[in-house]
Amino acid sequence: MSTALSVTRAGGKFCLVGLGHNEMTVPLTPAAAREVDVIGVFRYKNTWPLCIELLRSGKIDVKPLITHRFGFSQKEIEEAFETSASGGNAIKVIMGKGGKSHQEGEENMAAWLVGLNTLKIQPFKLPPLGPHDVRVRMKAVGICGSDVHFLKTLRLADFVVKEPMVIGHECAGIIEEIGSEVKNLVPGDRVALEPGIGCWRCDLCKEGRYNICPDMKFFATPPVHGSLARQIVHPADLCFKLPDNLSLEEGAMCEPLSVAVHACRRANIGPETNVLVMGAGPIGLVTLLAARAFGAPRIVIVDVDDYRLSVANNLGANGVVKVSTNMQDIPKEVGRICEVMGAVGVHVTFDCAGFNKTMSTALSATRAGGKVCLVGLGHNEMTVPLTPAAAREVDIIGIFRYKNTWPLCIELLRSGKVDVKPLITHRFGFSQKEVEEAFETSARGGDAIKVMFNL
Repeated sequence: MSTALSVTRAGGKFCLVGLGHNEMTVPLTPAAAREVDVIGVFRYKNTWPLCIELLRSGKIDVKPLITHRFGFSQKEIEEAFETSASGGNAIKVIMGKGGKSHQEGEENMAAWLVGLNTLKIQPFKLPPLGPHDVRVRMKAVGICGSDVHFLKTLRLADFVVKEPMVIGHECAGIIEEIGSEVKNLVPGDRVALEPGIGCWRCDLCKEGRYNICPDMKFFATPPVHGSLARQIVHPADLCFKLPDNLSLEEGAMCEPLSVAVHACRRANIGPETNVLVMGAGPIGLVTLLAARAFGAPRIVIVDVDDYRLSVANNLGANGVVKVSTNMQDIPKEVGRICEVMGAVGVHVTFDCAGFNKTMSTALSATRAGGKVCLVGLGHNEMTVPLTPAAAREVDIIGIFRYKNTWPLCIELLRSGKVDVKPLITHRFGFSQKEVEEAFETSARGGDAIKVMFNL
């Protein structure tokens, strides 16, 4: 205090921030004679928004001040306080769940598919961070039907799991580190991740149809590892910043919503398009939501399960039809669908299951000149009435994943035109027991629509 008062120039200010001594003998009179003001400082007021902006913008970097990190066990708490009290090279000591940061050697853990019906949480070594990459701490990861299919059969279509693979691809998280050339994201940004990386060399990529790139590297599609992990590395241009009014769970739901948005684009859904949706599972339900957002005036949804049809009703379906799994029931069920849809008929049908019966029903129920979009890929080969459909000029549109959908999905969610929150029915943490229970819940079906991990 005496030194500070003496070195401060005439007309300057001295701020007393530290409160070490209760009483002090200091040269106040000489300081006053030079009009050196003494400013008292106690705690703070209305500072958090500015602090966050200073950190976000990079004008201030506090990370170098954090010298020691500890977890939250009894032993670590005691050690942390001893470290802080001892001073020395300890500047800021941080405690919290997770203990040491990734940079300090935290072992990154992931859910590995190691065999038939077998998942194990094991270490997952991250690749080096490239100049255009980001490292993301995963916070929300959903279970997709394809994840369950890989778990139960170790294959999906032509993709076969031949060696242990990290599962998961519906995800959102928080940026922890950015590559040297990344300009559009900063640490702390909350992002939704598009899971597929095209080669950008083939003709399909150059045409903008990167979703059908033959060399696509897609999360949790063998041999590419997925995103059900504490941290992953991903290209920055496939990480999309979330607005403040969207949760990370909603960010993860951009992946299934993208399937529906891509399907609606392919089918040119609009205000004059009546839509039939075959299947009220997660993809069928987001297709209902997307078709409504695209302006479809009337949407009917079909399923074998009463509970899922009730969910579709609650989400705004104009009509629901319960069907059987029996092929012989198709003519009767098509009649019921057409009755519920109304006189104009079905312009576009989305088959979100992809089975013999659903596709046969879709082709029969769609009006002449309409379209059937095959979204679900349940059966590899199907016996369906193609010739009668062709004679009525009913087109079949193939749908595979998505392309350039994340910005629109985020806007649909931000604006409230689509609300995916009711679809998230079950939530789990990231312990071995919870991972197993979550996949069992998703595979069982019933009242489970979207099962979400909170990491």
